[in-house]
Amino acid sequence: MTVRTTYASGEPCWADLQTPDVAAAKDFYGRLFGWTYQDFPTPDGRSYAQAFVRGQLVATIAPQNPLQLEAGTAAEWNVYFAVPDAAGLLQEAGHAGGAVQFGPEKVGDSGVLGFLAPPGGGTTGIWQAGTHYGSHLFNEAGALAWAELFTPEPQAAIGFFQHLFGHGVTEYPQHDGGSYSTLLIAGSEVAGIVPADEGEEADWQIYFGAADIAAAAAAAMAAGGEVLVEPDDHPAVGSLATIEDPQGGILNLIQVEG
Repeated sequence: MTVRTTYASGEPCWADLQTPDVAAAKDFYGRLFGWTYQDFPTPDGRSYAQAFVRGQLVATIAPQNPLQLEAGTAAEWNVYFAVPDAAGLLQEAGHAGGAVQFGPEKVGDSGVLGFLAPPGGGTTGIWQAGTHYGSHLFNEAGALAWAELFTPEPQAAIGFFQHLFGHGVTEYPQHDGGSYSTLLIAGSEVAGIVPADEGEEADWQIYFGAADIAAAAAAAMAAGGEVLVEPDDHPAVGSLATIEDPQGGILNLIQVEG
């Protein structure tokens, strides 16, 4: 187990779940990943839970806001990119062709968050570290391992992230004539950009690691979830699967070492 203590600007550093039922989500993901939890109160009298793998912080499960609850919105995973200056980056987002959706908002002494979207859409979290710098584990079982943006405007989105973070880019031509792109920091791939199918809206796909994808998919079903994409072996990246939790939160699984 390698514990992360910092993230470079432009690296995915954190993921959290907003859900209509925190208790039910805790049960589901605890059975899926073996997570343990520490609960904290919210200002409105509810609570959120920090999730841990072998004592290391890896995610948060938080209640939806009242508007989401009233609308019956499904649970949703969010991904956050590390930034040194959230306010400055949000100001620059418009110059890069994107849009500011929320923030900056100071979260106690933990850090500063915001949400923005590149051209074509795709809500993207940003996180300026205070006492909380992000997931203590990365690319390990039960922890954030990868994220990719499906977007109808992939080249515009790539330009947006390059403008804000200075990402390098690698293109992987696909059999259908399209291209899978990866964003790089210091030569290492940190996220993917994927052309969306016609009519699809932009959306981040978030991946958590699992040592045994077939067993994890079976555990998701046993815990009341659904397997949307059955485990499949991909030589380049290992086995993958997509699951949906009982509150509608969709999460991808990618094989990692146990």
